[in-house]
Amino acid sequence: MKFKKPDKAKLKETLSPLAYHVTQENGTERPFTSEFEHNTKEGIYVDIVSGEPLFSSKDQFDSGCGWPSFTQPISTIVRKNDNSHFMIRTEIRSLVADSHLGHVFDDGPRDRGGLRYCINGAALRFVAKEDLKKEGYEDYLHLFES
Repeated sequence: MKFKKPDKAKLKETLSPLAYHVTQENGTERPFTSEFEHNTKEGIYVDIVSGEPLFSSKDQFDSGCGWPSFTQPISTIVRKNDNSHFMIRTEIRSLVADSHLGHVFDDGPRDRGGLRYCINGAALRFVAKEDLKKEGYEDYLHLFES
């Protein structure tokens, strides 16, 4: 699949105001408001802007922080230093669309690598396992094989 970032006018037309604010203006959704925070279905999460694959439900865990959390990405993501809001953090952005996704911290499950990717649900679109092939993500079906 080819992933690309639509132009600003198209993004304003297709994204919700919250998704636009989060992905394009480095915003943050309120904690405990994401539909994905407690998702239990199998599938992958993709960048709502470009469709590029980001995370698997297999790597999702309940961190109690109020945002969907993952132990690792399933594709390349970009890390940037973030010194905003009087904090030192590592920001996570999508590779193709440069969407702001959230931050990564080193307080995740130790038995799964120790990282917690704390991600804004507004930056994500969920593709259920049964829809992966239909939506062109069949290369990720192997993640759900026993």
